[in-house]
Amino acid sequence: MQNGQVSSTASTGQPAEAGQPPTWTRFVALGDSFTEGLWDQPVADGPCRGWADMLASTLSTRRVAAGEEPLEYANLAVRGRLLHPILSDQLPRALDLQPDLVSLVGGGNNMLRPATDVDAMARELERAVIRATHAGAHVLLATGMDAADSLLVRRTRNRTALFNAHVWSIARRHDASVLDLWGIRSLRDWRMWAPDRIHLTTEGHTRVAQAALVALGLPPDNPDWDDPLTPLPPAPRLQQARDDAQWVREHLYPWATRRLRRQNGDERLPKRPDLAPVEHARSGAHPG
Repeated sequence: MQNGQVSSTASTGQPAEAGQPPTWTRFVALGDSFTEGLWDQPVADGPCRGWADMLASTLSTRRVAAGEEPLEYANLAVRGRLLHPILSDQLPRALDLQPDLVSLVGGGNNMLRPATDVDAMARELERAVIRATHAGAHVLLATGMDAADSLLVRRTRNRTALFNAHVWSIARRHDASVLDLWGIRSLRDWRMWAPDRIHLTTEGHTRVAQAALVALGLPPDNPDWDDPLTPLPPAPRLQQARDDAQWVREHLYPWATRRLRRQNGDERLPKRPDLAPVEHARSGAHPG
């Protein structure tokens, strides 16, 4: 383990070497709103993008620059999904596409439920990693984020830390890579977060995509990707109170109402259900 990450290997079992193009040819991303890319919409009212799309674009760009075919990419993530539906519904569909790289990131929605059994989640996750690995895919896992500064999510911090310990152990046992979201220093800055204080901004997703490259054993595009932002002076207490009240009114109350009504987006479909080449991969571009 170096720099807070598990040493990554391609699906062939060989470590990625500096200066070599990514060896993966088919990448499928699984998960919830985080991987769907909620709040990162480069075009108003357009499709979400997010870190996984950015990662796919970078991998494809590097392949094309080395004279290889573009990366083929699918994104099966759907907002609101708990870990079990991600593993039971999305994973079989992903493996049908015969990927050699799978990002399997979920569990954040489970953490918001007080009765969550983290050990049971970990057992199910490990079975999924074994299944994907045996199918020939290299697996990219992710830790949960450190919610110490979040009014809504910080009570989940202990559960998330326990889940993270399981993630690192699963990765070690099965030669998976780990995207260390807990360790990204800049994500402790509220400027990386959308107004709902649960999802990331475009800049936040960009930082995560760079961290994913590092987790996979590849050089980042920006060597300063993990540098914290220049600190801002603290907001006056009255302004902070107004901002909190606005957040409760516009985001927390509607979110709690949806949970009570069990409106979790079950009718939604993945934004990119089929493998397709990332034709025009460039920084800031939407794959395909």
